[in-house]
Amino acid sequence: MDLVGLLPSFGNFFYTIAAFIVVLSIIVAVHEYGHYIIGRLSGIHADVFSLGFGPVLARGTDRHGTVWQVAAIPLGGYVKFAGDASAVSSKDEDGMARMSARERRRTMHGAPLWARAATVAAGPVFNFIFAFFIFAGLMMYEGVAIDEPVVGEITPLPAQPFELAPGDRILAVEGMETATLADFVNSAEHLPAQAVLAYTVERNGRVIEVTGPHPQPPLAGSVALKSAARDAQMQPGDVITAINDTEIATFRELRDMVAASGGNPLELRVWRDGTELDLTMQPRSTDLPLPGGGFETRYLIGLTSGAVFDYSTRTPGVLEATGIAADQVWRVIRTSLEGLYYMVVGQISTCNLSSPIGIAEASVAKASDGLSEFIWFIAVLSVAIGLLNLFPIPPLDGGHLVFHAYEAVMRRPAPDQAVRVLITLGLALVLTLFLFAIFTDLTC
Repeated sequence: MDLVGLLPSFGNFFYTIAAFIVVLSIIVAVHEYGHYIIGRLSGIHADVFSLGFGPVLARGTDRHGTVWQVAAIPLGGYVKFAGDASAVSSKDEDGMARMSARERRRTMHGAPLWARAATVAAGPVFNFIFAFFIFAGLMMYEGVAIDEPVVGEITPLPAQPFELAPGDRILAVEGMETATLADFVNSAEHLPAQAVLAYTVERNGRVIEVTGPHPQPPLAGSVALKSAARDAQMQPGDVITAINDTEIATFRELRDMVAASGGNPLELRVWRDGTELDLTMQPRSTDLPLPGGGFETRYLIGLTSGAVFDYSTRTPGVLEATGIAADQVWRVIRTSLEGLYYMVVGQISTCNLSSPIGIAEASVAKASDGLSEFIWFIAVLSVAIGLLNLFPIPPLDGGHLVFHAYEAVMRRPAPDQAVRVLITLGLALVLTLFLFAIFTDLTC
């Protein structure tokens, strides 16, 4: 056995595990801290705050009497409140019976209904708030594009040198006016499929004619997770110059030829920093969310179009950034719910479901894409996990909120025996879904 040859594989494996642990630990810590802090503020005492399950690796007790610990199995976490018999918040009936009225008030099961409901809901809410602040922060850090077609640094392309230069304001391409950046980008669908086009630009106060690239060449802007392009190790900045020996000059041609492939393998000639590569990719049937809701299924290799030059950016104000962030949180929620619905009714593939295996692969892929992409991924996953926990399935937070709603309507708690049975059934359902997700990750 060639142990030296195995070292890169082991390195990738541990890198994947490390990225997964970082992502999940951050999200779980935020979620459980939401439960903990709102519980404490509501007068409910937390006995244990655990990051992970199983054997305890490290622990300490704070001045409030809460044990903070890190456990060996990093697949979640929990807050065990006073009066809980276990990490899933089942009631410790014997212990509760021996408590005074004051002691019972400090337990999850003896606190007022409002305090219990707020404590349970705080976990998912903190996940949403955490993601909201990440989205807003990234928007303010990276900026948003100014809607003016002013040329920044030009992306290297394999075509002949262009006369277009940084600082030029684009007035028209092939006679098509481009008053805004959106006009310039949208013109790509109507321009000739040529690598070099005629530009009218304003430069130093003069209007001149120059040559420039097609607004959307077959340039890779980003590479999707679990895609043929990702598996072929394509990189942002790569340019596809030919498919099955047919030369192409626009991203539109690339998109159309991939869609028409029927899933058959394609031979791609790729230009990367002056070097040509030959790659084989098999387009995959992919379910894509539509802007107005719903999904469509198309054959894709997993590339988005890259920009031919850097767009000028501005720092958005706080109100604008928060508006964009709130819209992004809602978009993740809506797309997740629609995806689950369409999977249940059989309109899209269950391969869209991810287990910890898929999350681990995505974590390391996003980590390799850069810090901003990695942080963005954490925010998206935080929203998804917060939403998942709101599902009305015991022992998830949503299941406990259903019990609290029952109590609010019926003016009495749900019977303890019924709660225990439902929690057992819920655990079985969650475990079944967990195993099914692992199966799809291994087989898709």
